Amino acid sequence: MKSPIAILTIVSLLALSAGFGHAEESKPAESLPTLIDTALANNPELKSSQARWQMFVGKARQASSLEDPMFMFKLQNMLAREPLVFNKDPQSAKVIGISQQLPFWGKRAIREEVVRYEAESYRWAIEERKLELRRMVKETYYQLYATDKALEIIQKNLRIIADFVTIAESRYSVGQGVQQDIFKAGLEKSKMLDMQITLQQQRKSLEANLNYLLYRPGSAPVGRVADFELPQVPQTAEQLRDIAFEKRPQFKSLINLANKGQASHRLAQKEFYPDFNLSLEYMFRERAMEDPGYNMFTMGVTFNLPFQRERRQAMLAESSSETTMSLEELNGLKNNISYTINDNLAQLVRRRKLVELYKSGIIPQAEQSLESAVISYRVSKVDFLTLLDGRLNLFNYERELYDSKAEYMMALARLEAAVGFDLAPSAASSLSGVEGISIERQKQ
Repeated sequence: MKSPIAILTIVSLLALSAGFGHAEESKPAESLPTLIDTALANNPELKSSQARWQMFVGKARQASSLEDPMFMFKLQNMLAREPLVFNKDPQSAKVIGISQQLPFWGKRAIREEVVRYEAESYRWAIEERKLELRRMVKETYYQLYATDKALEIIQKNLRIIADFVTIAESRYSVGQGVQQDIFKAGLEKSKMLDMQITLQQQRKSLEANLNYLLYRPGSAPVGRVADFELPQVPQTAEQLRDIAFEKRPQFKSLINLANKGQASHRLAQKEFYPDFNLSLEYMFRERAMEDPGYNMFTMGVTFNLPFQRERRQAMLAESSSETTMSLEELNGLKNNISYTINDNLAQLVRRRKLVELYKSGIIPQAEQSLESAVISYRVSKVDFLTLLDGRLNLFNYERELYDSKAEYMMALARLEAAVGFDLAPSAASSLSGVEGISIERQKQ
């Protein structure tokens, strides 16, 4: 006979299991494309990047503009004892004038070019941020999948342990078992409950992270993640590198920064030439003494003397360093892309093989082993520890199966972020429409 406490414990666990499973199934499955679209539409960091790009677009329009012309009005050579009297001295006059500052030929176009390249780099930085945001949403999505599957496995194992308790108590009641087996089963149940609490907290954290990326309330409910098939990546590492060098937004951003450095170098060279100021003045004179008081005008040009050569040499050195920095960052990005592609391709191969191995070999064998252990335990051919070991092995293998599936998709997400292109066959959106930017001088 089972004790009342044991019966109450089993009933409670089964009720908890049924309630949790019903709550999970009642939640609608989340759509990954919808989550990504929501993140791209709402994320404030992305909106901030877009505003910064628009700011530099506005700066590019200003860069080639001339300075405002200067208007001048003055009273010239007036008598101190009779101010505002113009007919006592032939030198007295009312003067109006206008002047315009003109930079040396070519400076305005280069200034616009510098800011335009910088604005373009920020535009591609937005696309790079979108890639990162997509990757983070996908990783969180598949972590939720693995967590939910682990919780389902724990519920199943709680039911299995409840069955073990029933078997152990039945054998103990007829004098074929020992009470220690019942205590061992209770300990395993407590371990499962402890793991369940940890996973439930982990899911709450993942929900909060996903809501943060989507810029919605942290308490917004997140539904379950539907099961999926593992997509194939038909491209080789070399093909993926070629795609990355063509489509990766950060690659284009660094190219624009290198072009900006080269344009800044040309602008620094122009600083060795003077800027000009054109002026025109017209004097209104009155008859004074014997002077007929004819009106007069003055035209002139002034320019600065570029004697401060140390400052201009420093400008040249600064622009050269900026170009070198961008090109070396570009080389570093190429190296990082190659490493990321090779590393994630290797992870994809490993995880796919593990999934196939667990589904077709290890898990069916572990299920058969556990079933055999249960039968043998009923007839006293194996001890209770063998039964618990069989259950634990099956539990670990099932978790590893779903962890491998989730890790496969997360590695694919990292690979897509590195390449700058959606590799999933069913994806409707990609970066295939972006145009390339040529660099004027690039180190190979």
